[in-house]
Amino acid sequence: PFWMVVPDPRKATVFGLIQPFCTAEKSHKEPKRKAAFGSVGRRIPHRILHVINQDGESLGNMHRAEALKLMDQHDLKLVLLREDAEPPVYRLMTGQQIHEEQLRRAEKKKASSKPGMVQKELSFSSAIAKNDLETKTRQIAHWIEKKYHVKVTIRQAKDSNTDMFMVFDQILETVSNKATYLSKPKAIKEGTSTCILRHMSDKELKAYQKMGKQKNSTVNKDENEDLKSNEL
Repeated sequence: PFWMVVPDPRKATVFGLIQPFCTAEKSHKEPKRKAAFGSVGRRIPHRILHVINQDGESLGNMHRAEALKLMDQHDLKLVLLREDAEPPVYRLMTGQQIHEEQLRRAEKKKASSKPGMVQKELSFSSAIAKNDLETKTRQIAHWIEKKYHVKVTIRQAKDSNTDMFMVFDQILETVSNKATYLSKPKAIKEGTSTCILRHMSDKELKAYQKMGKQKNSTVNKDENEDLKSNEL
């Protein structure tokens, strides 16, 4: 604030600045923002790191110079996982691994951004028995009717040739009159794939029903033409 002082009417006016009284701190530090998931390059503020390799195995604690040497030798990138750990945890990853993890985090954030949205999860082996799969599919249908998001994870069983993506499509086909993919099936790591199902919107349901009617009309038309052809 600007302050005017007049000590004597016969003298010139004296101007000055004063600091207003305040019990609060003069400045507030901005909350530290969480860094985006990705490669930290060669800028590593920590001297000692706990390093995990690209396969998820721990390599123990090491000096940052040693971690950079490993990164260069194997043409990998270093990603900070947990800064609050002691020592901080870093992981060596390929560019593809980083990209897939960024997509996974973005999808998770998108799925949880809607207030009140509930996500259920189911996980099973690709060697699941037919009746067990039917039971789980009914559970998925029940959750979809409640308009929940349903995350389905399938693990490839040993000595199993089952195509996990075909299992996802089989599940969707069973609940196709009410569900669609929020996140299409994809491999998250070797031997494990996942997808997220959601309830269709009213607009999508109308389009699906219209498509079903057109399909039935086409089938009936073809059957009638086949009958006429047989008669001829």
